[in-house]
Amino acid sequence: MEQFVSYLTIFLIAVFVGIEVINRIPPLLHTPLMSGSNAISGITVIGAILTLHTTNHWIIQVLGFLAIVAATVNVIGGFVVTHRMLGMFKKKD
Repeated sequence: MEQFVSYLTIFLIAVFVGIEVINRIPPLLHTPLMSGSNAISGITVIGAILTLHTTNHWIIQVLGFLAIVAATVNVIGGFVVTHRMLGMFKKKD
């Protein structure tokens, strides 16, 4: 149970820090920072996969799975936004 509490604490701190960081970024900088966000989300996916591999507790496995899903959605969304942004700079025929 101690391991679960420490994982939950780390998760809640990460959620709080993530919300605070994103809320303090001006809207003009959101698109250029998508590549950094994709890199961080990629690290989150790797960390969640490693966590799923090393634990047998079902609650930690559920949280790890949710972390993988959320980070994957973020990575895909970042690539979609970046693709749309780059499309705005193409010359129109």
